[in-house]
Amino acid sequence: MVLIIISIVLTILAVLFLGYGSDDEKWEIRPRMLFGLSFLFIMLFGCFTTIKTGEVGIKVRFGEIVSSTTDTGIVFKLPFEDMKKINVKVQKFENEEVFSTSTKDLQIVNNIKVSINYQIDGTKAVDLYKTVGTNYQTTVLQPAIQETIKAVISQYTAEELVTKRSDVSLTINNTLDERISPYGINSVAVSINNFDFSESYNQAIEQKAVAEQEVETSKNQLEKAKIDAEKKKVEAQGEAEANALLQQSLTDQIIAQQFIEKWNGQLPTTMTDSAIPFINAN
Repeated sequence: MVLIIISIVLTILAVLFLGYGSDDEKWEIRPRMLFGLSFLFIMLFGCFTTIKTGEVGIKVRFGEIVSSTTDTGIVFKLPFEDMKKINVKVQKFENEEVFSTSTKDLQIVNNIKVSINYQIDGTKAVDLYKTVGTNYQTTVLQPAIQETIKAVISQYTAEELVTKRSDVSLTINNTLDERISPYGINSVAVSINNFDFSESYNQAIEQKAVAEQEVETSKNQLEKAKIDAEKKKVEAQGEAEANALLQQSLTDQIIAQQFIEKWNGQLPTTMTDSAIPFINAN
């Protein structure tokens, strides 16, 4: 703030000085004031830059790092100095070009797309600029992501890549963080957005699913048949036991009594015998 005030004061004094002519001491607006004022404003605005929240400013003079600052707001610099700004917030990187690799069981994985949340370590921002510069996404991050994903996927089978997707993402994140942390970049989280298997493998998976479904259906049908057979067996056993109990309870006296209760009082008109075929009772 002090430097800003000093610069404004110097600009005003310069304008006042340019208003005096060489021949007299009378002050007035002169053409040279416009040129001088324009030059002074250009120089004035060139002496200031802004640092936003979540940025580290690195002051560079003729290619050499002079200092760094995390102060936010308007920052003073000389007109021939440049202020490089490093974002230290959590940032997101997504690979634009898909790539392929293979699993532990040698299945091809195509169209891999991932999202990486990463963050620059503010304490190492100067070292990152010294060794890599500001184009660290292309120089460091992107190659490290591809190499890490290929290395990690090769440790899992194709089936595990599907069933253990969260574990694969966590392993990629930890491995990637170890690879890029020496540069001052930390991997925060990894999300696998997409991957595809080969057409032949997809067909094999579909056939396997159909076969498993058929086996499951057959098991269900067999289980149903067993249940039905067991049910019939139980019913037959119950019926046999009921008949046995009924047989035991039917004595001659009970049979005669039931016959009498059901007899209508009429004798049969026709009888058969082995010796006499027909006898007419009338």
